[in-house]
Amino acid sequence: MILGTSSRLAHSIRPCSSADRLMWITPDRVFYAGLLGNPSAHVRGAMVIYVALEDLIHVNVAQGGWHTSEVAVVQPYVPHQVACDARHVVALYIEPETVDIARLPGRLATGNGVIDAPEFSAHVRGCHARMIRSGRDFVLRPEDFDPMFFGRNLPRRNIDPRIAQVLDRIKRDPSAPASAEECANMVKLSFSRFLHLFKAEVGVPFRSFRTWRRARSLLHYVNQSRNLAQVALEIGYPDSTHFSHSIRQSYGLKPRDIFAGSRKLRLIGDGLPNAALN
Repeated sequence: MILGTSSRLAHSIRPCSSADRLMWITPDRVFYAGLLGNPSAHVRGAMVIYVALEDLIHVNVAQGGWHTSEVAVVQPYVPHQVACDARHVVALYIEPETVDIARLPGRLATGNGVIDAPEFSAHVRGCHARMIRSGRDFVLRPEDFDPMFFGRNLPRRNIDPRIAQVLDRIKRDPSAPASAEECANMVKLSFSRFLHLFKAEVGVPFRSFRTWRRARSLLHYVNQSRNLAQVALEIGYPDSTHFSHSIRQSYGLKPRDIFAGSRKLRLIGDGLPNAALN
């Protein structure tokens, strides 16, 4: 599905209840339909597509001022704020190292802020309604994500096999204290060459990528009744202060607020990262 344009607003925006809250997590994609929280500035390592669920959304990207629409696209690692007059919103995360951004459809490749795409927003809300109606009997696989929301698989990015090996290691176990030096040795590259190649292939420094994937792994825990200090240790943070700072930077919310707003969130996914299974 191409993100087209139209001058009219899509219809079928409806009030949501706690029964409408769900999150589908795959290794490289996330679909979230739930509470928005406060509009604090934050930076996510994924490309994020925000879609109106109950009411129009307001987005302020890189302090460029507030703009309103049904859909907004924010490129990876760009600071932004999101607000809505209603309580719920949809957000789709696309991990940038998995797609060729230049070949993405429509405004996904170049958008950084609100876009006019009412047909796409209506389609996403329809997908959400279908998941809610189907309940727990709805079987979803990671490979179903792109066709469901975009009508086809998004074009994949070609990554140097050595860097791809490091990416896979971090994704499998984001809590592991793998240093850049260890990863460079693993793929038989000098430290300086590894850092240069990683940034060239992935688009961000090694440390930024690892920080995001660790923060992302929190999503697997958010509807659990767990001690936050224990969760912080399980996903690789050395202490609660570091944990709170990193999560607030990535999501604009304190960890306890994320957990408080996710108690009735239904999770769909392929299980926790390896580290959380040990």
